[in-house]
Amino acid sequence: MKKVLLVCAFVLGISAVSFAQGGGRMRMTPQAQTDTLKAHVSGVTADQSTKLLAVYTAVAKSRDSLRQAAGDDRQAMMAGFMKMQTTTDAKVKAVLTADQAKEYQTWADKRMAQMRARMNGN
Repeated sequence: MKKVLLVCAFVLGISAVSFAQGGGRMRMTPQAQTDTLKAHVSGVTADQSTKLLAVYTAVAKSRDSLRQAAGDDRQAMMAGFMKMQTTTDAKVKAVLTADQAKEYQTWADKRMAQMRARMNGN
């Protein structure tokens, strides 16, 4: 009985450590990114959705390549991600109408503010 309890405690401890290291965090798929954008920007057509999916798929491949190339250099990786985000925003806005692009920018600004607040511990 003590051995079973000890094994359970060990497994629980290992799983807690793995989640503390960020192991439980998942990245959004290109389809999920497209669906999220459609939920926050009104009037996205099926044609626009297809084009947005292509943009997000290309970005995901570039992001994975950048992550591998940067290795353990987190600063270089983040700098690359910031440049990539600017390019991605431009490509997304090119697919959207002018009104949709304004909605997208408002939503993107709100997300950025939330991210900065999390990074500052607020």
